[in-house]
Amino acid sequence: MPVIKPLSSDSHDAPSQYKQTSRKGKKAWRKNVDVTEVQKGLEDLNEEIIQGGVIRERDSADLFSIDIKGDSQISKKFPKHAKKTLKADEILSKRSAVPAVSMRKRASDKTTNGLLPVKRQRTDWVSHKDLARLKRVADGQHDNIIQVSDATFDLWDAPKEDPEANLDHTKLNVKAPKTMKQAPLSLVASGKAVPAVQKPTGGYSYNPVFTDYEERLTEEGEKAVAAEKKRLAAEEADRLKQEAAAKSAAEADAAEERANMSEWEEDSEWEGFQSGVEDEGSRAEAKRAKRKTQAQRNRIKRRREDEQLAKHKAAMKTRNIQEARIQEIADEVEETEQSRALALLAAGDSDSESELKATEKLRRRQLGKYKLPERDLELVLPDELQDSLRLLKPEGNLLKDRYRSMLVRGKVESRRHIPFHKQAKRKTTEKWTHKDFVL
Repeated sequence: MPVIKPLSSDSHDAPSQYKQTSRKGKKAWRKNVDVTEVQKGLEDLNEEIIQGGVIRERDSADLFSIDIKGDSQISKKFPKHAKKTLKADEILSKRSAVPAVSMRKRASDKTTNGLLPVKRQRTDWVSHKDLARLKRVADGQHDNIIQVSDATFDLWDAPKEDPEANLDHTKLNVKAPKTMKQAPLSLVASGKAVPAVQKPTGGYSYNPVFTDYEERLTEEGEKAVAAEKKRLAAEEADRLKQEAAAKSAAEADAAEERANMSEWEEDSEWEGFQSGVEDEGSRAEAKRAKRKTQAQRNRIKRRREDEQLAKHKAAMKTRNIQEARIQEIADEVEETEQSRALALLAAGDSDSESELKATEKLRRRQLGKYKLPERDLELVLPDELQDSLRLLKPEGNLLKDRYRSMLVRGKVESRRHIPFHKQAKRKTTEKWTHKDFVL
């Protein structure tokens, strides 16, 4: 709300509002606050400084004095005998305790010592001497200024620099995590070491053998058919779920309508006569469950406690049996690990990398938040097979293959590409200075 003030050019007060009862909100803090009291206090303080200093900080001797001149009321009682002073002398007698501003001239940036700067020679033009030399060079006359001399040192015999001398020891050494020293965990279910670049089988050739190509085509077709069946089964399950939800909702509505109708019929009964709105199916409804008695509740509680006790006894019995044969279990685990290591060693000795790629089965599909990307289908249909290298079309992506190979070998973790980072939202507001006007 604007503050109405008189039309005066010497009005320099800050904009203010009426006094507010509360300023609990942060928005109320930014409103125009009435600072007249603060301004008045500052003006009084400046007036005291001009008159000789702040009264609270001055000594008592400066504020009080002993009257040795007589009564000051005599001049008022006898005004004829009092000496009057001129107004100019009265104004001049009021001297401020603050020293006046010095009127001495100060050195300005334009003030100089009278010495002119030395002129520099021009560098954007060619002297006569250089012009004559350039003409001689153009005519074919060369001045042999450079004197060629044999080298007195061996260039290859220079002292070697110490690499540690240029190291910056002020920087802190970054400590690598413990997992950097551990071997990467492969995602293959068999646990075999996956080579970085696997050798393709005969079915991947541009001119494959008919048996290899037919086998691979059949395998990929079966995978596609299984994926399609799985998708259709998921759609069917979703449809059945929606139908069941709609059916349950319809049954709930019908039950509610029957309940409302039964209440209406109970109200319409008269002299033992009941309207035949309800059908026979609604009359044969199940009886309502009665409230359990305390004896029944106690019986159910005892049965649950007996079941929990029996489960606890069975678990303790199994635990005692396992504790009795801890050594046997340890021996079994050690034998299993040895047999698995021998199997891995035997599989590693064989050069069956193509079989590993053909029968690759991952132990898990998810790495962290995001899933492992699926491998591209590298298959050419029978009508797309070419008998010439010139007619072949480029297929696949080497970058994707290398990236997925690193994911399968456990070198890196799967990540999602973020093309645009989320930016902070900006809020546009209008300043309130246009409301602080003076009438």
